[in-house]
Amino acid sequence: MRPAGEARSRRHRAQRRGQLAELLCRWHLRLRGWRIVAVDWRCPSGEIDILARRGGLLAAIEVKTRGDLATAAGAVLPRQQRRIARAAAVFLSGRPELARLALRFDVMLLAPRRLPRHLPDAWRPDG
Repeated sequence: MRPAGEARSRRHRAQRRGQLAELLCRWHLRLRGWRIVAVDWRCPSGEIDILARRGGLLAAIEVKTRGDLATAAGAVLPRQQRRIARAAAVFLSGRPELARLALRFDVMLLAPRRLPRHLPDAWRPDG
């Protein structure tokens, strides 16, 4: 059995890696002409790592960091996709100025010593 301090330390390192990954992704998006609208947006329905806008498009972006890109790509499960889609609907319900934009669900993947990989239109919500 591991001491509670070790588990807490492991969680803290994972949280810091995730924050760094999101920072790298935001810079990657900005350099490609995206405007960051919100970061780590949360509601009871779910959370969205990055909401970014370019022209008439709003992207809800999930960031995944793993040891390799293939593992990261498989880490966005259908249940999580549904939670992100519900959170996006809640986000837009409070922002009528953004509700007219086309909404897309993207994923950004990170692996050690690799640039972020942006997968546009990674999934479509049910219904």
